[in-house]
Amino acid sequence: MRTKIESAVEQSALLKEESGGVVTLTLNRPAQFNALSQALMAELQAALDAIAADESARVVVIAGAGKAFCAGHDLKEMRANPAESFQRSLFDQCSRMMMTLTEMPQPVIARVHGIATAAGCQLVAMCDLAVASDDARFAVSGIKVGLFCSTPSVGLARNVSRKQAMEMLLTGEFIDAQTAFERGLVNRVVPGNRLDAEIKKLTDTIVSKSPVAVRSGKRMFYRQLELGLAEAYALASEVMACDMMSEDAQEGIDAFIEKRAPDWRGR
Repeated sequence: MRTKIESAVEQSALLKEESGGVVTLTLNRPAQFNALSQALMAELQAALDAIAADESARVVVIAGAGKAFCAGHDLKEMRANPAESFQRSLFDQCSRMMMTLTEMPQPVIARVHGIATAAGCQLVAMCDLAVASDDARFAVSGIKVGLFCSTPSVGLARNVSRKQAMEMLLTGEFIDAQTAFERGLVNRVVPGNRLDAEIKKLTDTIVSKSPVAVRSGKRMFYRQLELGLAEAYALASEVMACDMMSEDAQEGIDAFIEKRAPDWRGR
């Protein structure tokens, strides 16, 4: 007989776990391959907003329960609500959530296993980093149901080359994890039984760095991508000069000169 706690966990579309400054958010609709329903996106948006305001949270990991990372939008929900107003609201909600991933100060890592399709592939692309199991597969497959993956194309085209992105978008065909790595969609590919250990190596490394430098660096990185070359260098110079005034930068340089481990102050 299932307990109330077990039932509540099963009913929650998003699970949250915190340990050592790392927050893991697990999409929890395994029977639907973690399809992004309105309810799930609302929970994910609320969780990301709360984490963004929490200075104790240093890194975010997004994972999927069951056999897949994320199969994209919930097509049954979309067909059950055919009004254009619903569709516009749904895609606006999704785009807002995807933008939050780059706007929040903490690095976000996708933990990918199984399939990541359509908006699920978009989710991988919009995370700052991605680690995939060697059995993971990726596709922007909307074209197969008569729908070009327009919103997923935004993130995809900012990760892989234009021709590679267009081929995926026009064919809807899957690529394997190694191909995704070679094209720049994921950072690392490891056997499934090493996926969590590899992510822990990555999160441990990030958590060991200055939180001031990580926050400032992520913000600057995405801002400069949208600028021309001269403007990008002007922004980067301004940010570096300001960051040099931080206690963490001064402590880090002193520690390097004195050949000791830095004691980050977070300021």
